[in-house]
Amino acid sequence: MEYYKAIEDSSSKMLDAAKAEDWEQVVRFEGACAVLIEQLRHRSKEEELLPEQRREKALIMERILRNDAEIRYLTEPQLNHIEQLIAGTRRVLH
Repeated sequence: MEYYKAIEDSSSKMLDAAKAEDWEQVVRFEGACAVLIEQLRHRSKEEELLPEQRREKALIMERILRNDAEIRYLTEPQLNHIEQLIAGTRRVLH
């Protein structure tokens, strides 16, 4: 359960960074999430959750998904801007 809680914490910090438009921190916390998720994959093969832990896991996963959706919403304008810059550069090169 500690991995799920740590991923949720990192996800929450990533959302806070996105709200502050601190994209370096967003990337940093995204990397931390990726490492934790990989560790969780290995750990989950060895350990089975009890029914009450599965319920808690489901609630944590819902919060993580909510954070992720909000982060995507906040980063969308940045992604559009980057795509426009790339498209402009391609037109200049051709």
